[in-house]
Formats: sequence, structure tokens, C-alpha cells
Amino acid sequence: MHALAILFAGFSIFTALPTGAALWRGSSGSAHLAGTGLLFSLAGLQLFNFLYLQYHSPLLYSPAYRILLFSVAPCFYLYSRPLLLGKEEPGARALLHFLPPAVAAFLPFHLALPLSFLIGAAYLGWLARKLYALREQRPYFRRELLLLGGIFGIALVVTLLGMVLPGQHEPLFFSLYTIAIGLAFLLLSLALALVPGLSAKVKEAAQETYAHTTLENVDCESLLQKLDALMSGQQLYRQADLNLAELASRLDLSRHQLSELINTRLGMGFSRYLREQRVQEARRLLLDKPSLPVLSVGLEAGFSSQSAFYDAFREITGMTPGKYRELHRKPPAH
Repeated sequence: MHALAILFAGFSIFTALPTGAALWRGSSGSAHLAGTGLLFSLAGLQLFNFLYLQYHSPLLYSPAYRILLFSVAPCFYLYSRPLLLGKEEPGARALLHFLPPAVAAFLPFHLALPLSFLIGAAYLGWLARKLYALREQRPYFRRELLLLGGIFGIALVVTLLGMVLPGQHEPLFFSLYTIAIGLAFLLLSLALALVPGLSAKVKEAAQETYAHTTLENVDCESLLQKLDALMSGQQLYRQADLNLAELASRLDLSRHQLSELINTRLGMGFSRYLREQRVQEARRLLLDKPSLPVLSVGLEAGFSSQSAFYDAFREITGMTPGKYRELHRKPPAH
């Protein structure tokens, strides 16, 4: 148990920066600051936990540890809110969330620990309600919700342990707490690796969940036919800079209308739809033009870079473009 806790502490500290870089791609504004605060707080807690478990350091009982402990929940909330609701917390109200961290330094340790987890439980309740509200979008990104649900489950277990164990079995609790934070880092890293643009996808699904319909007086079937003609006939997906606004203007729709049309009728977000169109074209090119370099295939299909091409192709087909070409190579004509 002790060795595993030390391993996860090191893993968390050294993966905090790359994990943060991946998270920040799908956030902006105050969410950037909240995400930075969240990862800094978790990595800081892991450093203090490591020093306590490995060297019995008294820094665990310092005011700095209590401030970090109380900062995790509000930072997570302020990072998640724009993703799950599509809007940020107003500035003055956002500051109220940092009242507990501000007074944490003055609380005795034996009270601060269970109180921080009790406050965390309240934030977890909010997160549970918002994740439940996304249940209708589950068929479109089941894997993503499972990973997020796993992180939520770890946080719930830690919260329960934090309100029961510390006073009775302190070393055991901090070993388990360190492992749990490490597991959350591992799951998050896995989610970001398997699902590029995870933050953007969750935000897109949330906006669709809470939005009112914009398609009441729209002939959806006719528009879907026009959309298919633009993609199959004119191959608009080959434009690397094609965006939602430009495609919507081609269909005489607003951005919100086209987004809702693709979400509700095709079961995916715009970015996923565009990636699927480009990957479909790339699959054709890989087999029809066997001498064309893989990078050229991606650029011709509409991808702006090799990394974007490889990420999308692997996400949709489960293999690299080179492996796909190798497995589906046409036999030479005799």
C-alpha cells in the first residue's frame, strides 16, 4: 500500500503539467485559471502526501496543506461549470467559492480535514446532477461519460473516507488518499489520450442538452440532403479551415441551428461529424492511391496537420492510417 501510494504521488506530480496542457485546449477565460488552480492544488497535495508518507514530514499539518485541501473543490467547480452549463460563474459569485480556502489556514487540522471533504461532497452533488442531465447524450459519447463517471466515483470514495478514517487511521487514510488522486490523474490522462478534445465534446453535449430547439420551422430532411450534397458532391470537408459558421451559411442556417441539426439527427457534434467525413475520405485515398504518402492523404482529406489526422483516424477506426492501408491493401492485378 505504501509503495503504491509513493508511486502514484510521483505520477501525479510529473503528469500535472502535460495533463493541464491537454485540458486547457478545451477551456478559456476563467476556466483556464480554475484548471490551473485545480492541477496546482492536486499536485501540491500529492507532494505534501509524499513527504509525509516517505519522510514523516510535519508539513502535512501546515496551513499551506489546508489551503490546498479546501481549494480543490471550488477550482474543480469553476473549471467544470463552463463545460457543463456553457457559461461561467459571475465574477463576484465566483470569489465566494474561495472563502473556505481563505479561512482554512486558521482551522485546526482535526477539523479542517473532515470539513473539507464535507464541502467537497456538496460540490460532488452538483456534479452528479449535471452529469445525470447529460444522460440523453450518452449514446453519442458513452466512453467519455464512463471515464468521467470513474473520476466522479473516485472522488466520492475519497470524500467518504475523508469523513470517516483520518482520526482513527491517519497513515492508512493518506495512503489511500494519495492513491485515489493518482488514479484520478491516470483516468484523466487516459480519457484525454483516447478522446482528443474531451473538454470541447462535453461542452458541446451540455450546450445541446440545455438549449431550446431552434428547428421548429425547419425542413430537417431537406437540409440533411443538402448537407450530404455539400459533403459528398462538393467535398467541402477538404477545406482545412471549414468551420460551423461557414457550413451553416451554405445551408442558410444559423450556427446554432446547424449544430442542433447534426446533434439531433446524426447523433454527434459538428467536430465529430467533420472528422468522420474526412476519415472516410482518407480511408478511400489510402486504398485508391497506394503510392500517396500517408501525410499527403491526411492533408488531401482536409486535415490541417499530421497529428490531427492521426488522432482522428485512430479515434474512429481504432488503428493508424498506415496499419489500415496494410490490412486493407488491394492485391495486385494479374
